Amino acid sequence: MLRHVIAPARFFSQVPNDLVRHPRLSANAVRLLIWQLSLPEGAASQPLSVTGERAGIKNAAFTRAKRELAAEGYLHEWRAQGTDGRWATRQLVSNVPLTAEDALRVRDGGQPIDPGAPAPAAPLPDPRPATTLPPPTPRNPAVGEPTPRPVGRPHKKTEENTSHPPHPLAERGARALAAVSHTERRLRLSGRDVARLAPLAAEWLLRGATPADLREALTHGLPERVHSPAGITRDRLLRKMPDPTPVTPSAPPPRPLRLCTGGCGRMLRPVSDETRCRDCRLTAAGATGTTDGAVAATLRGVAAVRESLRGGHHTLPPRPPHPPAPATIRNGNRRLLKTPTPELTVRTRHFPAG
Repeated sequence: MLRHVIAPARFFSQVPNDLVRHPRLSANAVRLLIWQLSLPEGAASQPLSVTGERAGIKNAAFTRAKRELAAEGYLHEWRAQGTDGRWATRQLVSNVPLTAEDALRVRDGGQPIDPGAPAPAAPLPDPRPATTLPPPTPRNPAVGEPTPRPVGRPHKKTEENTSHPPHPLAERGARALAAVSHTERRLRLSGRDVARLAPLAAEWLLRGATPADLREALTHGLPERVHSPAGITRDRLLRKMPDPTPVTPSAPPPRPLRLCTGGCGRMLRPVSDETRCRDCRLTAAGATGTTDGAVAATLRGVAAVRESLRGGHHTLPPRPPHPPAPATIRNGNRRLLKTPTPELTVRTRHFPAG
């Protein structure tokens, strides 16, 4: 094997052979680490993800290479929240593996501990004689007694713990507004605008409107140019708000069942203050003789139905005879009605002559 090596005069990086020949690092991991170490001082603070993109390492391969470097100690990361509330990730790469303690010491501006370096010498004793200090004076106790620790936990403030509860149909209203915003280019609403206008759209749905009605009210007659989509949407939601649906009074609850006092043993649901069922009332009315023609006919019909259901025979009373129909006499093309004339009785009186 022949080799030809020329030492570069500039733009080169020194890489340990242990890193190049590492048995557990893939080619992508070695390429990513060497690329990051070869950056100049001004560009060394760029994220490792940007280095992976410039090195041509794809997403899955970049994730695998980053995991390998962190497992072997060549990469360390810390995630912390800044004073402005934003979270940031700090990364540290090295050409030699570092432990977590060494990485923290390097991050804070120190140097890692060399395991082969001799231990620091113990400090020399002070040649001056030791002086005894007087004991401290006892402190005066505070007035009062310690109070017991309060029981319970402090209330955690969450997004749901608000003074105004959300509208029950706010989610459906937000979906309806988002659908209108996606289909109508002049009413492009941001997520914050949709969340702010969702209670108004929910009120539309609560009053009986459909998403189609909401779309028609928002998109009908729009100008060619809309300067404030959120403003015109809010104006139309308030101005074209449908009237609330009238509240229909609920029906009164039914009266409880009670036992018929007529002796039949039936249960009835009274309408007002009756205590007997219909059959017992009809029977009592027929017994007292206070029934009219309609009640009497009803009683006869009920008795006939009962008798037929029992398998017996019941004969209804005969109807009264109808009067004879008038006779019809045909005289040519005309029809004459001949009414029967009542019989006349002729009485003859004889007067004496003279």
